[in-house]
Amino acid sequence: MAHPLPKPSTILSAIRSSSRALRESANITISQPAIERLLKSPVFLTSFQRVSAQHGLALPLKFSSPLDELNVISILSLLNFGSGYRIPLHTETGRGAWDNIRLLVFSIFIGGSEEDLLSAKGMQQLNEAKVAELMRINVYIEKPHTEIPGVTVGELGGPLYELVKLISQVLVETGQLLEEAGYPCLGAFVVEALKEGARVTKQTSDVQVVLDRLIRFIPAFQDCNIVNGQSVYLFKKALFLVHAITIRFGSLSPLPFPVPNTSQVPVFADNVLPSLLIHLGVIELSPSFQSIFPDDKSSETLISLLAETVSEPNLSGSLPNEGPVLTTDQACILRAAAVDACEMIVEKARELNEPSWRKNIQLTELDMWLWSIAKDRADYRRLKRFVLRDTVFF
Repeated sequence: MAHPLPKPSTILSAIRSSSRALRESANITISQPAIERLLKSPVFLTSFQRVSAQHGLALPLKFSSPLDELNVISILSLLNFGSGYRIPLHTETGRGAWDNIRLLVFSIFIGGSEEDLLSAKGMQQLNEAKVAELMRINVYIEKPHTEIPGVTVGELGGPLYELVKLISQVLVETGQLLEEAGYPCLGAFVVEALKEGARVTKQTSDVQVVLDRLIRFIPAFQDCNIVNGQSVYLFKKALFLVHAITIRFGSLSPLPFPVPNTSQVPVFADNVLPSLLIHLGVIELSPSFQSIFPDDKSSETLISLLAETVSEPNLSGSLPNEGPVLTTDQACILRAAAVDACEMIVEKARELNEPSWRKNIQLTELDMWLWSIAKDRADYRRLKRFVLRDTVFF
């Protein structure tokens, strides 16, 4: 790590405070009138309760045990990145990053390999060729032959090869760390982290202890950076994992292992949340960003985006629009702005009157609504999202 991680007892506050500080130093403002306009809009009032429940974690697989399912969810969370390759993936497969990662993990799970490729040892066998095969994508690009005119040859390369390399690197590195530490699989490590959290808070597993174990042990969870001399902590995938555990196992009785309380965790900032909040007018960009991410602020556009969702049966078939390609620092700033904006949205919701459910929305529900509504409507799907490649964090 380039800088120290926060203490376990301060992880959540460090995410919030570092995100606000970075957002303010970048001269990005959060519009209070736009927050209230969103919370009172037809799209929010008519879709929030339905769409925020679409978490995508109901897995169509048969598990031998809760640990078996936890291991799959943990690996899904570990590999929950690739958003910068959305357009190449849609071009090749017709699916976005998350759906392709789900397909990869499902393919490994049901593949019938003699060795369990989702074990610590098996993860180390998932080289680039195997990952590409399981994802069913082409990682070759055609180039002219250097000596024979009119002849082309296939050569490893292109954006999807970049993504496959990142996926393989994360799986192999994490598998090596787990095996060296004596864990048979990622799920076993996560169970130990959950139990350690339960030693701090008896009734549930302390979410900050669990997060601390995840981010200190696994590099692919260390989603933090230094931007203009300021540390910013985001930890998107680790937050996603602890909340996924709560969703999938929190209602079971008896609990198969301690489950954290995620009602107070920040949002899981990727490229979708900030991009959508920019389009909805909640995040107001500084001049340096407006030239990179021009957003249509016409009243007609906002009225259309905030209107009630109209049923559109065919949301697929056309490619999404490519968004602006950002630097790592620029992406961190916008992701931090989304974290802070969502905090302010929930705070404002507490102040409003009826309906009563709006006063009690949680950050995790708001995260799920923003992420899911971006896919739920054709006009939202056409909105540009910023792009950052060569990252394993979102």
